[in-house]
Amino acid sequence: MLSAVIWLIWSQVDRLRSGPSAHFLLVNFCGVLLEVAALAGKDIQLTELVAPVAEALGVELWGVEYISQGKESIVRIYIDGPDGVNVDDCAKVSRQVSSVFDVEDPIMGEYTLEVSSPGMERPLFTLEQFGQYVGEKVKVRLRSPFDGRRNFAGQLTAVEGEDVVVAVDEDEYLLPFDLIDKANVVPTF
Repeated sequence: MLSAVIWLIWSQVDRLRSGPSAHFLLVNFCGVLLEVAALAGKDIQLTELVAPVAEALGVELWGVEYISQGKESIVRIYIDGPDGVNVDDCAKVSRQVSSVFDVEDPIMGEYTLEVSSPGMERPLFTLEQFGQYVGEKVKVRLRSPFDGRRNFAGQLTAVEGEDVVVAVDEDEYLLPFDLIDKANVVPTF
């Protein structure tokens, strides 16, 4: 996450260096970066709380999304298993996670807890998950523009170190993993 913050700041230095609103833009930009870091930290905290619960119930924690929406937030938990998961698996995880959240109280205010399978449009949360889907079509949205754009849809061709390689039309993009806001597999029929 720190490398993404450094890259974002560096990519904006020339734009913010001069002009009458440079100070305002820099302060605003830093505020956005702090908010992104806080949300990423919340995802990590929630993942650490949920992972042991999922494991104890015999399912794999695929990922956790925390979406802050003013007074009410959404915690979306994705679980999977070797033969998939069913509604009963989701209900068991939901009950147990609710109990853990009642004790640990990781979220201020009201929130909605959702537990489901990753589905066909499987979200990708880790570099290991990206590695499992090399050769598949993916959609990737970045936290900030990279090479002039934030959205990439194409074939996932490789994972190189801390970067994800996506081929879009005739171009290949080496996308820093730390800059990825959201990514998912595009199902093909």
